[in-house]
Amino acid sequence: MSSIEEKVRRILNSQDLGDITTELCDFTLKEQNATAEAQGVQPSATSDFLPILGQSVTYIVACVLINQEHEVLMIEEAKQSCAGKWYLPAGRMERGETICEAAAREVFEETGLNAEMTTLLAVETAGGSWFRFVLTGRITGGRLKTPADADAESIQARWVRNLNEVPLRANDILNIIDIGRAYYQNALASGEEAAKRQLLCHGNVLPTRYPHKRNYLRVLAVVRKRATNSMNILISEKNAHHFPTVELHPNRSLHSTLRKFMIEIFGAELPQHRPHGVLSLEHNTTEHESTDGICLNVLVAFRPPLEEVSIIGKCIWHELSAPLEETLGRILSSKNATIPLNVVR
Repeated sequence: MSSIEEKVRRILNSQDLGDITTELCDFTLKEQNATAEAQGVQPSATSDFLPILGQSVTYIVACVLINQEHEVLMIEEAKQSCAGKWYLPAGRMERGETICEAAAREVFEETGLNAEMTTLLAVETAGGSWFRFVLTGRITGGRLKTPADADAESIQARWVRNLNEVPLRANDILNIIDIGRAYYQNALASGEEAAKRQLLCHGNVLPTRYPHKRNYLRVLAVVRKRATNSMNILISEKNAHHFPTVELHPNRSLHSTLRKFMIEIFGAELPQHRPHGVLSLEHNTTEHESTDGICLNVLVAFRPPLEEVSIIGKCIWHELSAPLEETLGRILSSKNATIPLNVVR
């Protein structure tokens, strides 16, 4: 299955895998609803749900930008509900925008500075219809907003070293600022230290510009075979060989959707496993169609050996070649080698 290995490489290189048709989605909303009804549970979402910005889904962008003095770019809020409080440049995506375009727009509107995004730092989700995409990048121009420039977007912007210097609108940004600072330290490393850090931290990963009509979670599940210590990856045999893919349920947490999907594949006695993080994210928009969907490519690691993992779904294990096994092994050995996927309440 050389094509499978090529698909792994494409995901690791932040390249899309093309359209996800009904035939390539292993657990659609329609199938999830049928399963719920069979268990006597009334479905909480219609099978024809489509993610539409401003109507059925909310996408937020937030930017952690750090200068050479290790200061974080912050803005003073102008909204009446939080006026005088400080926060990261952040806001809702608008129809027709890519994630990076929305992030650059929010930075300019709220700080007066132009920024080029360089990588995702984290993906946060509440339920299956609210997502916050956290990015970082570099300043390319503009003029820092002062109180004289105050408008409805913000009162002013400031580079802040110590966050205790300003009253925060909310503490939910503290964790992602820590992630941004760690990533910035990695970028500053050189020589042997840089080589070491590259093994511990993901590279620049920007959203792949590919449009999806629905929201999906594509699972790259890996396990070691005890007999050979080889690494194997899970492949769905539904219609064509592909990575197991589930449509995100808009009214469930992402972890809940993933768990129900894994039960469909492995049964109720689900082997111990954990989502390691996001390898890449696919999203784009087009002028003439509703394509606000996303696809999260998530790495999942099983703790028991392959010999102890039973499959009841239409899936098989595929043994990876040595180079890919080595690459994924390095990723799995560090918690920072994938994009954090945080489920927030």
